[in-house]
Amino acid sequence: MRTSDPADGPRGANGTAALLSGLRVAVHVGFAVLLALALVRALAGPDAGARLTGRPALALVGLTVVLAGVYLTGTVAERRLHAAGRAPGRTAAGTWLAVLLGVWALAVLRHPDMMWVAFPLFFVALHAVHVILGRPRLALACVAAMTVVVVVASLERGTAPGAVLGPAVGAAVAVVVFHACRLLVVESERQRSVAEQLRATRAELAASERHAGVLAERERLAREIHDTLTQGLASIVLVSRAAQDAVRAGDAALADERLETVRTTAAENLAESRAFVRGLRAPVDGVQGGADRAGSALEAALGAAVRGFRARRQALGRPVEAELAVVGEPVAVGEAVETVLVRAAQSSLANVDQHARTDRCRVTLTWMDGEVALDVADDGVGFDPEAARARASRAAVSDPAAPRPAEEGTGVGLAGLAERVAGVGGRVDVESAPGQGCVVAVRIPVPRQHERRGA
Repeated sequence: MRTSDPADGPRGANGTAALLSGLRVAVHVGFAVLLALALVRALAGPDAGARLTGRPALALVGLTVVLAGVYLTGTVAERRLHAAGRAPGRTAAGTWLAVLLGVWALAVLRHPDMMWVAFPLFFVALHAVHVILGRPRLALACVAAMTVVVVVASLERGTAPGAVLGPAVGAAVAVVVFHACRLLVVESERQRSVAEQLRATRAELAASERHAGVLAERERLAREIHDTLTQGLASIVLVSRAAQDAVRAGDAALADERLETVRTTAAENLAESRAFVRGLRAPVDGVQGGADRAGSALEAALGAAVRGFRARRQALGRPVEAELAVVGEPVAVGEAVETVLVRAAQSSLANVDQHARTDRCRVTLTWMDGEVALDVADDGVGFDPEAARARASRAAVSDPAAPRPAEEGTGVGLAGLAERVAGVGGRVDVESAPGQGCVVAVRIPVPRQHERRGA
């Protein structure tokens, strides 16, 4: 019979499991050693008057063999059940314990030295009754009854105080040790349960973070594609149609000019798509760092965006007056801020092209102490910003491919722009009204002058 809860099975290097396994082995070894010593003392002890001979000796030997056999049968059976993940039946366990203690009591009656086996049997009885049968009070009563048997056997040899105190102390120690082991088992199970919950929580958190990362990457790519590839492809479609019209009209020079615009736009989009495939940061229209002064790469990229906008409108036969103005002393900003500003300009110019119905716009880059501002202004038909935000919300939960009037738009471009700018700590303000043009204002914090001097 195992002396610990079946839940305390082997758990690798777990310290509690190792301790309980050691105690279990100690009980088994103690039972075998004490039973053998008691038998030897009863048959060949120093006290000649207490030795057993003849039939009493054979009877004691028989009881000893039966006691050892019953003990071994129970412990082996429980171990196999535990290995199979099953618990011993209460009826079988109770019957086994009754037979074991009954044989032991008969052996004690044959010779008092057999009471030595009581100490390991205390643990066996506590385990069987307390753990398997689930009767804690009955377990204590069983230990008390065994103690009485031991005391009575001890008193046959004399009335010394040790005959009573010794068995009582042994029983008390067995009860205390057993309950200490039970507490270790319960605590070990609690820690294992907490560890499993922690692992499950970490797995859920990791899955949630991966999902959030996937969504964030999808949103980033959607913004990049909307501000670059989508606008470029739309321009290619429109300009190629205009080139086809020029060919039909027999104007080869105009057709060549428009086809050159198609080629330039396609090359830019090809570079963008290759950057996406490589998983690199989207280039700022081919203008990277290494400039002679702070902000020159950004100014060059914005200038390229404005020139490309003018060229596409010119190729479509809808020329536009678009210019870039730079105000203030540029400061060095990170590539992320540069990319956001260029994408903001590209997206805003695309909105001017698609919705403003105007032939004039202005892009202004303003460097201020602690802030950089980008304003894209036009004097077109304007719109209601609140209605645009409402359309963006509906587009997020409906079919984004559903057809909408060209002059209405979806509002998704402005929503994506606001998210992009918020990613670098900035904000976007849109000032517009029907018939009053539009201004898209981007504000992004940059280091102040005293902070730059301190650095």
